[in-house]
Amino acid sequence: MKKLVLTVTLAVLTSGVSVYALESNNNNNPNEIIKTVVNDEFKEIAIADLPVAVSEAITKDFASATVTKVFVNESEQYKIEITMDGAESVVYADKEGNWLEEKEIMTKK
Repeated sequence: MKKLVLTVTLAVLTSGVSVYALESNNNNNPNEIIKTVVNDEFKEIAIADLPVAVSEAITKDFASATVTKVFVNESEQYKIEITMDGAESVVYADKEGNWLEEKEIMTKK
């Protein structure tokens, strides 16, 4: 009977230590969300390299805007960062100067 009580006691103590080790070793926080966005499809270019049609579309539709950065992808679609009335915006255009929605941007497959 002593062996049975000793075995049960030892089993309970050992399992308690194992559970504690699992809990203290778990450093994952389920409430912590890490989001990493990498967009390497657009490459920055000089503002002077913007096609004439795109420059004219900006002048026509965003007369008071200042172009701060320009990016291009392999499909010759342009991502243009502008500042207008103190607010920063991003617009997209194709090489002919037609405005694009962000969902219309071609991406690599």
